[in-house]
Amino acid sequence: MFTHEDLANLQAQSLKMQTWIRRQTFSPQMEKTLRRFSSWEVSELIFKINQSTFRGRLAAEPDLPGGEVEEDGRQRWFSLEEINELRRKMKINRKSLMPERPQGKRAFRVAIANFKGGAGKSTVALHLAHAAALDGYRVLVVDFDPQATLSHSMGLNDVAEDHTVWGIMARDLIRETDRMNAAVQGAESGTALPQRRIPASIRDLGLGDLRVADFIKPTAWPTIDIIPSCANAAFVEFASAQYRHLNPEWTFFGAVSRYLDAIPSDAYDLIMFDCPPAIGYQSMNAVFAADMLYIPSGPGYWEYDSTTSFIGQLAEALGDLAHSYPQTFPAGKIKLPKVFQDVRFLMTRYEPGNELHRAMFEAFRKVFGDHVAEHPIEMTRAVEQSGRFLSSVYEIDYRDMTRETWRRARATFDRAYEEFKGSVLTAWKNLEDEE
Repeated sequence: MFTHEDLANLQAQSLKMQTWIRRQTFSPQMEKTLRRFSSWEVSELIFKINQSTFRGRLAAEPDLPGGEVEEDGRQRWFSLEEINELRRKMKINRKSLMPERPQGKRAFRVAIANFKGGAGKSTVALHLAHAAALDGYRVLVVDFDPQATLSHSMGLNDVAEDHTVWGIMARDLIRETDRMNAAVQGAESGTALPQRRIPASIRDLGLGDLRVADFIKPTAWPTIDIIPSCANAAFVEFASAQYRHLNPEWTFFGAVSRYLDAIPSDAYDLIMFDCPPAIGYQSMNAVFAADMLYIPSGPGYWEYDSTTSFIGQLAEALGDLAHSYPQTFPAGKIKLPKVFQDVRFLMTRYEPGNELHRAMFEAFRKVFGDHVAEHPIEMTRAVEQSGRFLSSVYEIDYRDMTRETWRRARATFDRAYEEFKGSVLTAWKNLEDEE
């Protein structure tokens, strides 16, 4: 017989193990730190230039960051801050090393979502965010999943639920309700309408007074910030149902979008969402805030079946909302019906030598056509190892394994990122210009 007290005891035991894992994975202070990158990585893998050309530029221009030199003098190691300074100062054949960003556009938002658990959403989100940061982009990641895998992988563990997506939604409820009440009071007709009331148990949390920046936390990567999640945020689905009852006119699915609209357009380049494996209040917020849907799926038949169910149920949910509300919201910039600039499917855990995997990849391409990414994420030993140690392949030092094993794992994510980047840039240019 088990009660809630027994479950709490099991959780306490697990938290002790989490502490041990963090000690093994992170620094002695249990803080995640970002390693340095070798001159070989910086030149050939990040800047994509010849290593001798890179070394020649460093020797000829002493004002460029020189990194840290190994004792034998053979290799230099650079921090990401130094890499970005090099990117700003250097030009190769008169060409800038700064990443492409359409002028006059806000940050581009991508929701990485699927109905199926274990499809690789958090792994894909983590690697794409890290690859984008190495490419020079400023990234904000939003963890919508109460499992908080992405938050833990980014080094955040002690997160209060007030500063998660749940806090953003509760804050939006308070602010939207106050706005509606003020509009009723200021109506010229003078018609007496009932005021929508938010109970003290919600107002007294002080969420309505939180600033936009209060939800954003830094990570070990200097150009990646995160709105984290935590296990305690799992009750958001129950709380949101209660909130809708308190104010039936509250457009709950626009809460995160309204929040993101308040972030300065030039603060970030990419905003990426890691969604929970369900269609609920949190995932609908992610979907409505996103400019693009990126849908990972494993190579099995049941995963294909689950992906089909996901897009079907998502279509029904979006259709219901489109018919239930006017075309323009009273607040925020969302318009109905919801429009995505693009929808892409990405196969994960792919084994090129597996006949079933090849057949499922072809089935995806026959059904979804050009919406399927050409380069699936291959399953390699290094990819498995990165998952065990809450790190991306980009964070793993290639000296910790054979370089070829590391290169193969990095190559699969590099190809996926380059294709992702191409899709983003094409869709990004189609966004409306910021005023």
